[in-house]
Amino acid sequence: MQNIMNKDLLSTTEVAEILGISRVAVFNRIKRGEIKAEKIGRNFVVSRDQFKGVFKDTLDENEKNVVDQAVKKVVKEYGETLKLLGSI
Repeated sequence: MQNIMNKDLLSTTEVAEILGISRVAVFNRIKRGEIKAEKIGRNFVVSRDQFKGVFKDTLDENEKNVVDQAVKKVVKEYGETLKLLGSI
């Protein structure tokens, strides 16, 4: 994901990875106009600018560690309650 963040144009494969969908779904969204893309030769490319919100919300390693520690603390303190809520 780090290399993707430094590129101006993204391939359909990279867009699929960012959105967590298949390449076919990316092509369908391009076809419907939900994702703006340019055709270069036989391939489509998507401007990185369309995903500013995605990249802005991406956590760096330090932030991920903070979130992981918070989740572990909640699970440790409220694990039984969470299990009960999950069985409802």
